[in-house]
Amino acid sequence: MMEYVDAGHDGTVLRIEDLSVRIASEAGVSLAVKSLALAIERGQTFALVGESGCGKSMTALALLRLLPDAGSIASGHVFLGGTELNGLTEQGMRSVRGGQIGIIFQEPSTSLNPVMTIGQQLAEVIRTHTEARGRQVDEKAAWWLRRVGIADPEKRLGDYPFQFSGGQKQRIMIAIALAAGPRLLIADEPTTALDVTVQAQILSLLADIQKEMGLAIMLITHDLAVVKNVADYVALMRAGEIVETMDAASFFSAPRHPYARELLAAIPTFEKRGRPLAGARMPAGDGASLERAGHAGQGNILLSVQGLSVAYSRSKGLLQRRAEPVSVVRDVSFDLRAGETLALLGESGCGKTTTAKALIRLLDKQAIVRGRATLNGEDLLSARGAHLRRIRRSIQIVFQDPYASLDPRMMVGDILEEGISALRPDRSRTQRANLMRSLIDRVGLPANTVERYPHEFSGGQRQRVAIARALAVEPSVLICDEPTSALDVSVQAQILDLLQDLQRELNIAYLFITHNFGVVEYLADRIAIMHGGAIIEEGTAEAVLKSPRRPETRRLLDAVPRLS
Repeated sequence: MMEYVDAGHDGTVLRIEDLSVRIASEAGVSLAVKSLALAIERGQTFALVGESGCGKSMTALALLRLLPDAGSIASGHVFLGGTELNGLTEQGMRSVRGGQIGIIFQEPSTSLNPVMTIGQQLAEVIRTHTEARGRQVDEKAAWWLRRVGIADPEKRLGDYPFQFSGGQKQRIMIAIALAAGPRLLIADEPTTALDVTVQAQILSLLADIQKEMGLAIMLITHDLAVVKNVADYVALMRAGEIVETMDAASFFSAPRHPYARELLAAIPTFEKRGRPLAGARMPAGDGASLERAGHAGQGNILLSVQGLSVAYSRSKGLLQRRAEPVSVVRDVSFDLRAGETLALLGESGCGKTTTAKALIRLLDKQAIVRGRATLNGEDLLSARGAHLRRIRRSIQIVFQDPYASLDPRMMVGDILEEGISALRPDRSRTQRANLMRSLIDRVGLPANTVERYPHEFSGGQRQRVAIARALAVEPSVLICDEPTSALDVSVQAQILDLLQDLQRELNIAYLFITHNFGVVEYLADRIAIMHGGAIIEEGTAEAVLKSPRRPETRRLLDAVPRLS
C-alpha cells in the first residue's frame, strides 16, 4: 500500500490550488469549475454551498478523480497532506479513495449495492484499505455498525440494504466511508432526503466521530440552516467559481457578496409570511392582498376525511394462514377548505405519503383502505369508473421528484395533453392547445416548452412542468408531496411564490406534505402532526409552531436547524 505524507505542521489536510475542470459537450468545451482554491484543516468542517450546477459536486468528483467521461481536470493541484493527487497513477488513486478520502453520497439507496449484504460492503473497504484479515474484518465491520447506531450489528451484517430504513442506510454509508479511517470525509448532500429528527441524528453522529478522529469534513449542501449549525468555514460557489469565503459566523451575520444576501433572503421563515421570496415585486398598495392569516379557514370545505385507515395485507406462505394486515394509517380525520394550505408533518414512515396516495386512489390494489373521504360532497373512496374519472379532475398531486414522475419519452406538450384528454374529454383540440399555452405561461416556463423533453429542463423547471400537469384539469385540491425538498433555496422560493400566486388566483386548496419546517412556517395556514400513522395534534400554524402540545411535536421542532 502506498505511503502518504501526513498533513503539514499547520494541520492542513486538503489544499486545492487553481483547480479548473472542463466539460466537453455538443455545444463545445466549458469550465464547470474555475480556478478554485481552498484549504481544510484537521478537525474542521468546511461547507461548500451553492445552487445546483454551480460546480460543488463536480469539485468533489475532481478530488477523487471520478469525473464523467466528458470531464477532465484542465489545471491546478490537489494536495492531500503532502501528496499531490493529480500526480498519482490510477492505482495510487484507488488507495486514496476509501482509504484516505471517504465520501457519503446524497442517496444511499443508489449508493449501496442491492445484491451485496451490508457486511460484505463494509468488509470490502476494510480488507482493501486496512491490515485487518479474517475474523478481524467481521469484528471491525460490526464495531462500525454499532458506532453509527445500528442495533444488533453482528446479526445485521447479513442483511441487505432494502431491509433498512432511509436513516439507517445513511448511517451505513457513513460507516462504509469511515471504516478505513480516512483523514478527509466528503459529505455530498448527506441529509437532504431525511426528516428533521433523522437529519439531526446524522449530523450529531458525524460531529461525534469527527471529534474522535480529528476528521476534516468537506460538507457539500444547499441547506444553509444545516451549514450554520455545523460548519466552521463557508465557501459560496456560483457558476463554477468561489465568490465568497469566510468563517460561518461572519457569513450568516454579515455576508459581503450580493449573491450570498440573495440566497439568505430566499429562505422561507415564519416572519416572511405574506411576502414574496424570489425578489418579485409587491403588488400595488400595502401588500394586504398577500396576507394569508385573514383568509385561513373561511372557504367552503372541499375535502373532508373521516376515520381514514390504511393497512397492507401480507401472507406467510402457501401452506400457512394469512397474517394480520399491517396497519400504516390509523383513524385519520381532517377537513381542507378552499384557498387553505394544510401541512401534514411527521417523521419518515409516519403515514403522510400513504395518506395522500389513498386519497388519490393509488393504493386500491395494494392496500386495504377504510373510512370515508368526500371531495366537493362526493364519496371519493367508493367511486368507480366514469364517476371516479370525473372526481379525479378535482384532486391532483405533485410528487417530490419530477424527473421520476414525468415520462422521459414524451414531450412536455404530450404530457400535458394526456391528462387533459383523459379527464377533460369535452375539450376540443384547439381548446387543449390554448389551455397548454396558458398553463406554460402561468407557471413561468418558456413558450417552446411543449416541444421539449423533461431532461432538457432544470430541476426547478421540471417541477413547474409537474405543477402545470396537475393544474391542467383544473383541480380544486392539490396534494404537494415534498415538492421542494430537492430544490435549491432560490428555486424553492420561485416554486413557493408560484404556489401562492396560483392559490390566490384559483382559490385552490393545498395538502402540503413535507419535512421542511421553513416551508411550513412560510406557507401553511394549519398544521397536522402525524405520528405512528395517526394525527396527534392539529391547529393553526402559529399555535402548533409556537405552542406545541404534544412531546412528539416538540421533538420535531427541537430538531429543526435554524438560521436564527
